[in-house]
Amino acid sequence: MTMRTIIPYLLLISLVSAFFSGCREEEVVMPAEYETIPDPADPDTRIQGMYILNEGNMGSNKCTIDYYDFLTGIYARNFYSERNPDVIKELGDVGNDIAVYGSKLYAVINCSHKVEVMDARSGRRIGQVDIPNCRYISFHEGNAYVSSYVGPVLVDPEAPKGAVYRVDTLSLAITGRVSVGYQPEEMAISENKLYVANSGGYRPPLYDNTISVIDLDDFKQVRQITAEINMHRICLDNQGKLWVTSRGDRQTHPSCLLVLSDEHEKGTMELTDKLPVPCSNIALHGDRLYYLSSELSDYTGTTTVSYGVIDTRTKEVISTNFITDGTDREIKMPYGLAIHPETGDIYLTDAKNYVSSGTLYCFSPDGKKKWSIRTGDIPASICFLPKLPTPLKVK
Repeated sequence: MTMRTIIPYLLLISLVSAFFSGCREEEVVMPAEYETIPDPADPDTRIQGMYILNEGNMGSNKCTIDYYDFLTGIYARNFYSERNPDVIKELGDVGNDIAVYGSKLYAVINCSHKVEVMDARSGRRIGQVDIPNCRYISFHEGNAYVSSYVGPVLVDPEAPKGAVYRVDTLSLAITGRVSVGYQPEEMAISENKLYVANSGGYRPPLYDNTISVIDLDDFKQVRQITAEINMHRICLDNQGKLWVTSRGDRQTHPSCLLVLSDEHEKGTMELTDKLPVPCSNIALHGDRLYYLSSELSDYTGTTTVSYGVIDTRTKEVISTNFITDGTDREIKMPYGLAIHPETGDIYLTDAKNYVSSGTLYCFSPDGKKKWSIRTGDIPASICFLPKLPTPLKVK
């Protein structure tokens, strides 16, 4: 197979036939694009492949999904419309999060106010869950938890408090809703409690500075932890600590990294550390926290980019650049970040100018570039697909 080739002619014929048979009335089904990556990931791991959710520009209805198959080395761009030719508006507007749970693939489509649910192996649509201004998704014991801004997509000092919706993953029915802070973002689960990073991003300069704690048995907010303003990312490490990013306000409150832990073993997390490390994205692997930052200063008008690694046991920065071969000089706007759970390969996306195709980079654990490939517009979120009895076929 040659590089950057479009799906074969016979499949194009079948797509044209589907078009004339009225599959999408007057809309043309865009074929997926397939490309072979010359240095594929180790096929002997328990991971079969990975999905990349491309945000697309707001208002353009250009959210897409790419899939990279570790077994074959084939990268499939924008295969959703090909797999789902009867879905008129395709995937939707602004993809915010993507995850695999059980046999299903979940894509949170922010401005289309829905969670799109697909079969994780075929990519075919199963249904959708309607949730207003949805942001991120987490899973626990057969339930999906989706954070929501609740209000319209609009910067407004009177924007309402957000909420977390509970969804049954079998029926896809909404089974509960609990109010949290303003404009909630990512969530993490520890000891049967859901921790929600509240941003207040629609209410500057009155940003939220709390982390909501939800008891999953009663599905009620039981407390709020005061931390920093405009929080975004949150994840749980091997030692049971929570790592939370604050985006700050680009003026008097710089971006930083927070650590919450249960030092006294009372079953209650508390803020224990505030590290002066700017972060826009984080990813855990073993006892290492990888972070990237593209921090814009309102005073200088410049953006400072950094790629670092923290030892989660000591909370010390052990590297200020996990890219060791100089490739960072060609990256314009680092955006998405993920680490292969077994090989330790580093996957980093470049959103470039936010209006054209991005790039996915793969680095070895020692920071050397293995390959790069074109993605959709604004490649944002990455999730891994475990091997299943029936392999996912991309062609």
